[in-house]
Amino acid sequence: MFDWWQKIVDHFTYGTLGLSPDTAAGSALDFFLFDTVKILLLLTVIIFLITFIRSYFPTEKIRDWLEGKHPVTGHIAAAVFGIITPFCSCSAIPLFLGFIQARIPLGVTFSYLISAPMNNEIAIAMLFTLFGWKITALYIGMGLLVAIVAGIVIGKMGLEDAILIKPPEVTPGHFEAERIPVADRLKEAWEYTADLVKKVGIYVLAGVGIGAFIHGYVPSEMIARYAGGDAWYAVPLATILGVPMYSNAAGVMPLIEVLTDKGMLMGSALSFMMAITALSLPEAMILKKILSIKLIAIFFGIVAVGIMLTGWVFNAVLG
Repeated sequence: MFDWWQKIVDHFTYGTLGLSPDTAAGSALDFFLFDTVKILLLLTVIIFLITFIRSYFPTEKIRDWLEGKHPVTGHIAAAVFGIITPFCSCSAIPLFLGFIQARIPLGVTFSYLISAPMNNEIAIAMLFTLFGWKITALYIGMGLLVAIVAGIVIGKMGLEDAILIKPPEVTPGHFEAERIPVADRLKEAWEYTADLVKKVGIYVLAGVGIGAFIHGYVPSEMIARYAGGDAWYAVPLATILGVPMYSNAAGVMPLIEVLTDKGMLMGSALSFMMAITALSLPEAMILKKILSIKLIAIFFGIVAVGIMLTGWVFNAVLG
């Protein structure tokens, strides 16, 4: 989707500035420039479109439809939808915020936020290419299970008050098309989007900056050294080491191949990958403007447990 921007950033970083992609500085700067613009652009476009569409369509009806179905239906739909959106943990936040602004149930939005970076089609395609269909199928199943169960648990906790950016109030007749001209709808959507991006933008810059530094300067040899082997603590340690890092599936998958070649068990390596893609320090930095610290901690804790269970299952099944 953003290949055009990646080419521009690569040309500027490695051509204009003359940095090498093999150096930590070059890799970190390239990563920062690409992801910052990508996330801010996604945030602007998605929030604007959802806000504009919301002026025509009563999103309360979506909420009521979800609540009228079996409790698991919305979580399954959100988790499966996450498979077809090629977003990393930070890039998934704009749509997550859009769902919140559209008043979709909180637990359902978290099922999407977890599934999108963990189960996107890039991760699935690369996993299939590198490790075959059995590992890929088990990974998809466990990823969906983690997203669905974690979303259900969070939804049951009644944490709606922990949302810092509240969805706009809906007044009766707000959605009657004949009452509001299109130009006014566009203007209202843009003003709301601009205000929201201003509030979140600094957190995007800080989060991606931290991620870019880790991406460029943390060596893979250190991960393999401390989280390799078949000890029970290898999976939790791999998960903990993965959380501070930040990358998308395409960027981290080659690293997983390297780690398994260095002797790390598949479950430990996948736990490391899932922690990087579904949980990251940059993601927490951005979410800090949207959610309370308490809710972020609960989200990270529940998903981390799910990731570790996935790693142990893989290690037990694959030996």
